[in-house]
Amino acid sequence: MAKSKFFRVAVEGGTTDGRAITREWLEQMAQRYNQSTYGARVNMEHIRGIDPNGLFKMYGDITAAKTEEVTIEGEQRLALFVQIDPTPELVELNKKRQKVFTSVEIHPNLNEKGAYLMGLAITDSPASLGTDMLQFCAGAGDKSPLASRKQHKECLFTEALETVIEFESEQEKGPSLAERITALFSSHKKQSTADFSDVHQAVETVAKEVTTLDADLQKKFTEQAQTLTELTNKQDATAKALADLTAKLEGQEAFNQQRPPATGGDSASIQTDC
Repeated sequence: MAKSKFFRVAVEGGTTDGRAITREWLEQMAQRYNQSTYGARVNMEHIRGIDPNGLFKMYGDITAAKTEEVTIEGEQRLALFVQIDPTPELVELNKKRQKVFTSVEIHPNLNEKGAYLMGLAITDSPASLGTDMLQFCAGAGDKSPLASRKQHKECLFTEALETVIEFESEQEKGPSLAERITALFSSHKKQSTADFSDVHQAVETVAKEVTTLDADLQKKFTEQAQTLTELTNKQDATAKALADLTAKLEGQEAFNQQRPPATGGDSASIQTDC
C-alpha cells in the first residue's frame, strides 16, 4: 500500500477548546512521535468504533511527524505535518474527495514529558470541529458533545483544516536513461548559446550507464564461470573414483584366476617301487 506524502494538520496559534496551539507543542509532538511509544491512528470524526467492518473503524496509522515554517496571511507560523499509512478504504475516500478535512488530537503533556500526537480524524464537516464548536465545548465542560471522543480528558482537538492527501508508491522509480538523455538534449536546444555542457553531461550519463551494465555482465560471467568450474571439478572427481574402482576390480579378477594346468610327462601311468 502506498504511503502518503507529508501534509499539514495543525498550525501554531490555531484556536482549540479555549487553548491555543503553541509552537512548543508542535515541536514536542514532532520530536516525540514514535509508533513504538504510542501509535496514533486515523479515525473518522474522532470516533473510535469497535466494529472493524463499521463506518467508524480505523483508516490507517500515522507513521511520522515533522514541523515546517509556513506563511499564512502574510505571517510566519510553525505547522505540524504528518505522514500516514492508509487503509484501502481511506484511499478510496480520498479519490472520491470525501473526508477532505483533518483534525488532530493533542495531549498537552503525556507522561509529563511534553505534548504528544494522539490521533488524526478525517471529516467532511469542519464546522463540527471548528473554532465556534470547540469554544462552545470548552465552556460546556463535561457536557461537551466532544468529551466522549477524547482518549484523555486533558486532550484537545484542533480545528479541522482542509487537507490534500497525496499518495506515493514505495516502488516509484526515477526517469529512465532515455528520458534523462532526452531531457538533457531538450534543454540544450533551448539555450541561445551552445556551450555543449549538456552534451558532455549526456555522454557522461551514457558512459556511467554502460559501465554499470558492463559490471553487471561481468558479475554474471564470473558467476557462470564459477559454476562451470565447480561442475568440472565434480566431473574430475567422478572420473577419478571410477578409475580407482576399475583398477580395484581388475586386481580382484587377477587374484581369482585359476592356476594354469601343469605340463610335462605323458599320458602313461607313473609307477612307483613299493
